[in-house]
Amino acid sequence: MEYSGTGDPKRSLELLWGVQERPRRGPKPKLTVERIVTTAIDLADAAGLDALSMRRIAEELGVAPMSIYTYVPSKAELIDVMMDRALGELVPPDDVPGGWRAKLAHVARQNWDLYHRHAWLLEISASRPPMGPNLIGKYEYELRAVDGLGLTDVEMDSVISLVTGHAQSSARVSVNAAQAERRTGMTDVEWWEATAPVLDEVLQPDAYPLGSRVGTAASQAYGGAIGPEHAFEFGLERILDGIAVLITERASG
Repeated sequence: MEYSGTGDPKRSLELLWGVQERPRRGPKPKLTVERIVTTAIDLADAAGLDALSMRRIAEELGVAPMSIYTYVPSKAELIDVMMDRALGELVPPDDVPGGWRAKLAHVARQNWDLYHRHAWLLEISASRPPMGPNLIGKYEYELRAVDGLGLTDVEMDSVISLVTGHAQSSARVSVNAAQAERRTGMTDVEWWEATAPVLDEVLQPDAYPLGSRVGTAASQAYGGAIGPEHAFEFGLERILDGIAVLITERASG
C-alpha cells in the first residue's frame, strides 16, 4: 500500500497546480512533468505501483534516471500527481437526467469504472488526499448532485463518501477477483474442479441446508463463487434507497 501526501507538500502542490519556475535559458527541455506522469500511469496500469520506480520511468523515456528528478523530486510526489490526473477522467453528472438518484448512480459507476481502468488507485491510501484541481473539482461536482435537497453540509459530505466508498470497496473485490488467475496461475474453473471432489466427500448438504441452497443459487446466477458487479449494483440501489429516506425525513422536518 502506498500513501498519498507523503512527499514534500509544497512540491506536490506545485506539481499538481502547474506552478513552475521561470524557464531557464538554453535548449528546450527534453522532458515535461506531463510526459513523466503519463508514462508512470501507463506503467502502473500494466504492472501496478510495485513495479513503478523512477529508474523504470527513465528507461521507458530513454533518459538517465537522475534527469527525472529535475522535474519530480520523488515517487511520493509523483503518485500524488498520478492520482489527480486519473481523477480528471471522470465525467461530471450535471447533465444526467433523472434527478439526484440518477446523478449519484452516475457518480458511483464512474468511480467503479475508473478503478477498473486504473487498478493501482486501489493501492493508494488517500487519508491525506492530493489537493489537486481534479480531486477538488470532483468533490465539487459530486456535491452538486445532492445540493438543494434539504440535507445539512455534513450530511451532503457523508452521502458522497458513502456512495464513492461503496464504489471503491466493490471495485476492490472485483479487481482482486480478476487478478486472481494471473497471480495464482489457476482459473476459477480449474479451482472449482480441484475443490469439488473434496467438497463432495466432506460437505453434507443436510447439515447446511440454507448455505447449500442459497450458495448454489447464487453461484449459478453469478457464474462463480462471487458476483462483484451484482454486489455493486445491488448495494448501490440499497444505498440510494436509504438516502431517499433521509431526504424525505429532512423534507418533512
